Amino acid sequence: MMQYGEAFDKVARVIGLQYPGGPKIDKLAKNGQPNICLPHTYFEDSLDFSFSGIKTSILNLHHKNPNINKSDLCASFAKTTTDMLICNTKKALKHLKVNKLALAGGVSASSYIREQFLNMGKEEGIEVFYPELKFCTDNAAMIAVAGYYNFIKGNYSDLSLNAIPNLKI
Repeated sequence: MMQYGEAFDKVARVIGLQYPGGPKIDKLAKNGQPNICLPHTYFEDSLDFSFSGIKTSILNLHHKNPNINKSDLCASFAKTTTDMLICNTKKALKHLKVNKLALAGGVSASSYIREQFLNMGKEEGIEVFYPELKFCTDNAAMIAVAGYYNFIKGNYSDLSLNAIPNLKI
């Protein structure tokens, strides 16, 4: 769900909200209606997904109409992206034949995500787990700590090192 959090931050920035975007979008969405049609991206026979289309759509909507109701836009964004996640999650749960699901990371703090995944769990007979809000933080601090301990052990590289997002720590 890393892509999900990044999408929240980018949409927040587009509509003039400060970082981190997730909590601010969540708050605005509670006062809005999901009445703005936004694109869903699905890949047949795959668990892949992309939020690039929805981010571009919101950017275009906001530029064309800077007075658009931000609460409605946030509610529509939260609903559309969560619907996409739930669709893929259902496919993954069926494919893997599992009946338990854990939500984690910063996006698991979203009240809308929690509510929708709990509803999906009830409908599908899936047990949904998520941590207390105080434990729903971005992973940046954990990565920094891992980096720190590697550094004090002498495990570091020069500035020619390239970023590899899925590198094992």
